[in-house]
Amino acid sequence: MTIPPPPDSSLEAPRYGAASLADLGPSVLASLGVPGEPDVLGLPPARRACVLLVDGLGWHALAAHRDRAPFLASLAAAAAPLTSGFPSTTATSLTSVGTGTAPGRHGVFGYQVALPGDGTVFNHLRWTADVDPLDWQPRRTVYERAEAAGVTTAYVSAAAYEGGGFTRASARGSRYVPADTTTELVVRAEAALTASDRAYVFVYHSELDTLGHLYGVDSPYWRHHLGQVDRLAEQLAAVLPADAVLYVTADHGMVDTTPDSRIDVEDDPDLTAGVRVLAGEPRARQVYVRPGAGADVLAAWRERLAGHATVVSRDEAVESGWFGPSDTVDRDLLVRVGDVLAVAHGATALVAPRREAAESRLVGHHGSLTPQELYVPLLRSGPLSGLGGRG
Repeated sequence: MTIPPPPDSSLEAPRYGAASLADLGPSVLASLGVPGEPDVLGLPPARRACVLLVDGLGWHALAAHRDRAPFLASLAAAAAPLTSGFPSTTATSLTSVGTGTAPGRHGVFGYQVALPGDGTVFNHLRWTADVDPLDWQPRRTVYERAEAAGVTTAYVSAAAYEGGGFTRASARGSRYVPADTTTELVVRAEAALTASDRAYVFVYHSELDTLGHLYGVDSPYWRHHLGQVDRLAEQLAAVLPADAVLYVTADHGMVDTTPDSRIDVEDDPDLTAGVRVLAGEPRARQVYVRPGAGADVLAAWRERLAGHATVVSRDEAVESGWFGPSDTVDRDLLVRVGDVLAVAHGATALVAPRREAAESRLVGHHGSLTPQELYVPLLRSGPLSGLGGRG
């Protein structure tokens, strides 16, 4: 059966070293006076900084629903977006923000990858495998670097994430402050900001992403919660000390899919021949091949998904700068990446209904390099509020 290609197949590359999430942490530290940190984003000097990261708040979705978020929209009027990295997904983005490095340096290549050796599918967010977070992600975090320079740090987020493997990989060095409601986020962020005269406080809010996955970014559920996120940001701005600045950003955007736009890549004989392990996620599949099958798998996936996904080899992705400038990528980490990568266009979702039953039924997805998924806001409230990054 031939499936008509989606109308929008545009993909863009992450802007590492110019305007990406990997540049945010070092730029914030530089603004706080931490030596040796590059201020790529040109942020203004401050004594204290709070970063609110709203999971799933894409730049384009915010623009489309600006009437639901008047405070954020007022900040966005003078702002420019950042890009996430690749894949445009939470595990990769939070680690880039937490380390100030591109994925090719920190090695967290997406939602799930195959472990080198036995091929077990390893989910970075659930972290159920026996993998040492400090070995898996070896880079010093921005929190460790800030603390070493005398800047107090705090990570304010849901209690469920405290002490988990992913938190230890991406945010070690910070003081974890559990907060399960928006009120707790505001009160505990304010306390952390005022506990020291130099502070970096990171606040993570996840519910918008959850609603986007379940109902879509064009749903009344997502739009209603965007209003709550707007109030959260406004309340955080209201409690800032006079010498503090608030940055609002996100880890990725999202696109809505439909049952008709889903392609089963799990049981199609053309797509399973020569495949050892299927990982990644529906918008950014990672395919691990059997020995000697790389060229055949690459050709088969390209032919079958023509018009629906860009299919490349791992080497092509590296040379195209998807994981960071190619000369900076840690080649020892690339064994974690699939031999073949399929990056979805339009509203396509590359699903695996048997092994990923829940994920395959979701409406909203992310991970690809479309502008809707790649671009995230960088908004600023505080001294000289407005543009938080260079366009």
